[in-house]
Amino acid sequence: MSHAVLAGGVGAARYLTGALEAFDPASVTGIVNVADDVVLHGLHISPDLDTCTYTLAGAIDPERGWGLVEETWQAMAELGRYGGENWFSLGDRDLGTHLFRTARMHAGATLTEVTAEVTTAWDLECRLLPVTDDRVETRVELTDGREIGFQEYFVGLQHSVEVASVRFAGADQASLSSDVAATIRTADALVIAPSNPIVSIGPLLAVPGLLELVEARRDRTVAVSPIIGGAALKGPADRMLRELGEESSVVGVARRYRDLAATLVIDDVDRDLAPAVEDAGMRAVVIPTIMKDPGVAAALARACHNAAVGS
Repeated sequence: MSHAVLAGGVGAARYLTGALEAFDPASVTGIVNVADDVVLHGLHISPDLDTCTYTLAGAIDPERGWGLVEETWQAMAELGRYGGENWFSLGDRDLGTHLFRTARMHAGATLTEVTAEVTTAWDLECRLLPVTDDRVETRVELTDGREIGFQEYFVGLQHSVEVASVRFAGADQASLSSDVAATIRTADALVIAPSNPIVSIGPLLAVPGLLELVEARRDRTVAVSPIIGGAALKGPADRMLRELGEESSVVGVARRYRDLAATLVIDDVDRDLAPAVEDAGMRAVVIPTIMKDPGVAAALARACHNAAVGS
């Protein structure tokens, strides 16, 4: 039995926590977005990989939903003293991860190799795979004509500005990880996590070869809607969908994913929209999807797996 997840950010990390409780951790693989990665202070920072790692290790800060618990911020304070760029906060413990990753990559290790070393150090039995070892960057065009990096939009501007378009710089030149390709081809169940469809799942699908692999496994693929009652639980997914001309609802999600997945899992709140989801081309499964505790997340993972394998 193998359970693979297309993942990005907090929603995916919570889903993966449930999958580890529901299944043998060694059978679970997260295929993780790297287009949020950024180089700051000479350090390679991988926010989605780190959020997944820290969450699965039980070390994530529960209040912020990112970074490490019991973090301190002395390095950032000193950087601010000197007038340095500190709008993207890096905790003192978290800096150790970025220092290690950067040094290993400068020594010639791939991001896949470094990620395996990091997850091993945190005693994780599952696999977290970057979708590619090449540089891909989400670029956001604002309605005022400016184009900025995703972290400047998400963290620097607190995603408070309207988006005109999104592109994934470098994606067309990137090579899909061979481990990722093999995982998708052989997974018993493939799940599109409840992550932002545009800037978390979108960059994964932009890497050449991945879209076709997922489409070929459509009958074994299940998507979990990140939109509940017309809104995102966290982050700007609902606003981005509307700003880019799509519907911020489970029906809008179904229209985006119908060529990729046979089934869409929606929350009880949206039960009345299940027929519309099916009219849009996906089978609807209605269960609780707000992962307020690991038990709900585990039940969600089991339901996704059963929908994928037809049991």
